[in-house]
Amino acid sequence: ATHDLEIRGAGELLGDEQSGQIGEIGFSLYLQLLERAVEALRSGREPDLEQPLHAGPEVDLHVPALLPEDYVGDVHLRLRLYKRIAGAADRERLDDLEAELVDRFGPLPPAAQTLLRVAALKLRAASLGIARLELGAAGGLLRFGERHQVDPARVISLVQRDPQRYRLDGSHGLRLSVPTADEASRLRLAQQLLGELGAAA
Repeated sequence: ATHDLEIRGAGELLGDEQSGQIGEIGFSLYLQLLERAVEALRSGREPDLEQPLHAGPEVDLHVPALLPEDYVGDVHLRLRLYKRIAGAADRERLDDLEAELVDRFGPLPPAAQTLLRVAALKLRAASLGIARLELGAAGGLLRFGERHQVDPARVISLVQRDPQRYRLDGSHGLRLSVPTADEASRLRLAQQLLGELGAAA
């Protein structure tokens, strides 16, 4: 969504001044700051801009994950849909959104399918307390949050079982040396890794 905004601009919805700020901090974070400030002002409070935001985990698979312009043409509608996808609280709501998209706009193009798969990965990562998951063609990095729910024994077992593919990266990271030539294999690897780390003991 952020790349979509950077390429095409936010139009009249946000105006020129805000667009520069969005470029600096990202659209999702900008929306959260704006919503928090509006909510505080409506309740008669001064917005606390120093309070940290809980934006959830970051999942970056280095693949196109967006609603293409030729699928959802209206930029304002696209932005609302991005917000709904990012705000989906569980997999059921994501599935409902997918059904709605197909009903309104037709079969999902590949980039839109990926957007929803990445959103599902974020939900799974959030439930485990994972702060970041990045995967590229040659491997990637998983970063645990301060209060993660992953059993350390599962991480150690993964590293001991396959040290050529997995190794610890500091006290809160796991580095992956797993080539993934295409988007489908990268998605499968992310799902498999989160599944292994979240499996019941």
